[in-house]
Amino acid sequence: MEEIFDLPERFGEDVFNEATMKQRLPLQTYEAWKHCVAQGERLPLDVANEIAEAMKQWALEKGATHYTHWFQPMTGITAEKHDSFISPTGDGRVIMEFSGKELVRGEPDASSFPSGGLRATFEARGYTAWDPTSFAFVRDGSLYIPTCFFSYTGESLDKKTPLLRSMDEVSREALRILRLFGDTRTRRVIPCVGAEQEYFLLPKDLYAQREDLRLTGRTLFGAQPPKGQELDDHYFGAIKPRVAAFMRELDEELWKLGVPAKTEHNEVAPAQHELAPIYSTTNIATDHNQLTMEIMQKVALRHGLVCLLHEKPFAGVNGSGKHNNWSMATDTGVNLLTPGETPYENAQFLLFLCAVIQAVDDYQDLLRLSVATAGNDHRLGANEAPPAVVSMFLGEELTAVLDAIENDKPYNAAEKTVMKLGVHVLPRFTRDTTDRNRTSPFAFTGNK
Repeated sequence: MEEIFDLPERFGEDVFNEATMKQRLPLQTYEAWKHCVAQGERLPLDVANEIAEAMKQWALEKGATHYTHWFQPMTGITAEKHDSFISPTGDGRVIMEFSGKELVRGEPDASSFPSGGLRATFEARGYTAWDPTSFAFVRDGSLYIPTCFFSYTGESLDKKTPLLRSMDEVSREALRILRLFGDTRTRRVIPCVGAEQEYFLLPKDLYAQREDLRLTGRTLFGAQPPKGQELDDHYFGAIKPRVAAFMRELDEELWKLGVPAKTEHNEVAPAQHELAPIYSTTNIATDHNQLTMEIMQKVALRHGLVCLLHEKPFAGVNGSGKHNNWSMATDTGVNLLTPGETPYENAQFLLFLCAVIQAVDDYQDLLRLSVATAGNDHRLGANEAPPAVVSMFLGEELTAVLDAIENDKPYNAAEKTVMKLGVHVLPRFTRDTTDRNRTSPFAFTGNK
């Protein structure tokens, strides 16, 4: 009989998360960490030492013998250097040690990572610094500590540092606006994102026969298959048992690492699928997405499959996107992009909406640049993907509201429409005030 996975009990079991910290740390240390995260302040070394000791003991109980500062250099993948906990005692034995200094700072060689020309290749010293807002976790016998990566002279050499900087700037400017509306309770505004991950699964033996797939991640030549996606029958179709078994193990591996995997289904192209998590804080969601891609590939191999993450592995069918459901929330739980029942009367929402519109207009070149990888540019512009020109879609209701404001005219709100399907047993519900747009590069969809 197959063992039942106790999801509520086992979710996050391999993560040194807030619940574990509250259980294992002295109350004063736990409160100091909470204050550091909430206010964006530095952690005192004595507090870091206590956290490091508790983290080490927890990791040893999980079977870990090493720790690594896990970071995201400008290579498109993560990087890690593993050090064991051992420290010689002088009598031929060892003890297991891990200090606060080792927790908060590491020193990997930085000479062989991309720097965009910031440094000469002989300049080798680089540092990693613990990101206390993203939880450490145990995996494959090592304690993984999410960190930032920067050079000896202070330039960021990774993707996490600029992200954390941008989050601080968004929070600072959003708080300034909230104070103008009389909000004195909010202490921090947090950008949130849920990254949907599309991917292809191929039988390993067939993948091994294609040298172009093995070397480049996509096909470079070949004939069109007899059947592609013309019939639209793969999208949301019944999941085949082999793929379902892969998805089930993938979910369990992700849940143990605290990744809130939520939705899975067949995508448009044959052999294409999608996994979508519940949204979370942007830097945590980014860490989770890196973990998701790594674990997808490892779990696939255990099922005799290969997971392709290239944005356009096959010509003639859809490529794989990564839709970002992005919004901003206060630390009191308010989504700043929620229109409410009467968006035309919600001045705070309209101000934040207009700020986002102006930001997209003013910095569209940077937005375009952020997705201009070779693989994604190969995908952009096809019928399943956004065009290469950045634009926004707000929907009929919000467009009408902004048009009324611009032209200084009264806004006549559209009445809620009850869906009439001609079948009496089906539930009655009101239709949304606007349709969705799945090809706009920057589309407003409800509250994100």
